[in-house]
Amino acid sequence: MDTRLIEILVCPLCKGPLEDLRSSHGRELLCRADRLAFPVKDGIPLMLENEARSYDPETEGATKD
Repeated sequence: MDTRLIEILVCPLCKGPLEDLRSSHGRELLCRADRLAFPVKDGIPLMLENEARSYDPETEGATKD
């Protein structure tokens, strides 16, 4: 996914910034404020609240891309 696109995208709930990361769940866009991880499937971010999963940085190991 293009870095410029990630800079433009914001969390659909709080309008905060997103981080591109890879975890055991695959590639995701993370909103730290809402603790939600939005999946990226086939290079397309799924920015729907019902597609997001809860994210707890203390219990999950993820690497920032």
